[in-house]
Amino acid sequence: MLKMNSIRYSLQRQTAFFPRRISGQLVFRQGFKQSCFLKADNQDKSSTDDKKTTSTNGVNSEESNSAPKKRPLSRVAIGGSKDTNKKYAAKGNIEFASWKAVIVLLVSGGLGTYFFTKEKERLRLQKEVESKRSYGKPLIGGNFDLVDTEGNQFTQENLKNDKKKFSIIYFGFTHCPDVCPDELDKLGVMLDELKNKNGIELQPIFITCDPNRDTPEVVKQYLTDFHPSIIGLTGTYENVKKACKKYRVYFSTPPDVKPGQDYLVDHSIFFYLMDSEGNFVDVIGREASAEEGVDKIKKHIDAFIPQNERESRQKSWLSFLYK
Repeated sequence: MLKMNSIRYSLQRQTAFFPRRISGQLVFRQGFKQSCFLKADNQDKSSTDDKKTTSTNGVNSEESNSAPKKRPLSRVAIGGSKDTNKKYAAKGNIEFASWKAVIVLLVSGGLGTYFFTKEKERLRLQKEVESKRSYGKPLIGGNFDLVDTEGNQFTQENLKNDKKKFSIIYFGFTHCPDVCPDELDKLGVMLDELKNKNGIELQPIFITCDPNRDTPEVVKQYLTDFHPSIIGLTGTYENVKKACKKYRVYFSTPPDVKPGQDYLVDHSIFFYLMDSEGNFVDVIGREASAEEGVDKIKKHIDAFIPQNERESRQKSWLSFLYK
């Protein structure tokens, strides 16, 4: 028995390093441990690892493909569409050329300066007219009582209206050789230019300084040579004198004039501009041309503010602008 065991043990030691081929593999037995050099298994393993790496890369690429990409900033305006016909600069990101900006700046600046200057001039005229009212009763203008060429009464109340229609008054006489005709012709030119170019209508009035010779019939016939809208006024000597005094018009006739004797009347040569409330605004002298007269009249009409509006402005918080 002991001999048999020693023989088995000897056989086991002899076969411990004896190689055996099992399914294409070399196997060495040494005691109860096995050392396997599995070339095929290693190749299989490497191929498996390659497959795993490939599959991993595929998964990563799929994940990278499926990951959301950052979209570039849109140039389409909010509420717009891709079809919007909007032109951009050919180069760079500047969508508005500098020369266009300069043109817009110059145009807007010019318009702003124009309207600012115009409004400033209008406020200046308003303050000028208001200053004349602030010193009590105006020195020019007032109540008068005359008659027109049809024999109807005409007073200061006929100067007032709600249409913002100004009146322009001239004092003269029908036997005037040159000055009065020239001034009445100029008045006609101003009336036509104001109406045709600016849409402004005035109430033109001619008041005689020679009531002894200028009856309603004579005045009516005299004015047919001038603008048809001119209203002729006359009256008694006392009423005419009072009207001239109200408007600070100087006139004089030669003393000791015989009946039927021709004579001249010396008088002031001014146009008196009155607003639609019957108040004096300004004068236009003989030296002023028709164009200058039109420009002055237009400025005063544009700057005119009715009395009720003036009073409301003085009570408002913007009253300092009109002081």
